[in-house]
Amino acid sequence: MTQRFHLHPDNPQIRLIKQAAQMLRDGAVIAYPTDSSYALGCRVGDVDALKTLRQLRGIDDKHHLTLVCADLSELGRYARVDNPAFRLLKLGTPGPYTFILEGTREVPKRLLHPKRATLGLRVPNHPVVLALLAELGEPILSATLIAPGDTHPLNDPEAIATQMPRSLGLILDAGQCPEAATTVIDLSSGTPEVIRLGNGPLARLGLSV
Repeated sequence: MTQRFHLHPDNPQIRLIKQAAQMLRDGAVIAYPTDSSYALGCRVGDVDALKTLRQLRGIDDKHHLTLVCADLSELGRYARVDNPAFRLLKLGTPGPYTFILEGTREVPKRLLHPKRATLGLRVPNHPVVLALLAELGEPILSATLIAPGDTHPLNDPEAIATQMPRSLGLILDAGQCPEAATTVIDLSSGTPEVIRLGNGPLARLGLSV
């Protein structure tokens, strides 16, 4: 049965954050708020939780997963970043952007795109997930929370509680988030390519469609 913690969106209760971090360590897949809709998340090294996350989201190994990191320095540990890419990352973090980059050896192969060896990386700007990342001490493996067969991300905890199956371990309920998903920028080829327009404005990155 899915648990549900009600958190203050700006000052999340540390007791509940600690419990959520322990649930991740114990193998749970959780739904948590970000600055662009809710996301599904699990611990990076948990193979069973990864399988559950993909089932909840309705995706296979060809769908890019995202490492949600606490800050830009942590992001650089998991992705190969040249100087032009770093400038864009600096402009877009923290914020509602996902960047597709080539993974480093720190990233397990099962998390990378099977043909391109790439993954998504993101530094969000939401007090709840930032508190959770600080308590967990490592990135959260994540995907936008979209119900299988749907196209729009879920931003309302009530809808998440109704639509997601019981294999979802926990909902961190901090109220509604923005409805749009992140803006996705592919930096893996050296030239920025806009994959998805979402909540992050391109002008902030100095880009256009």
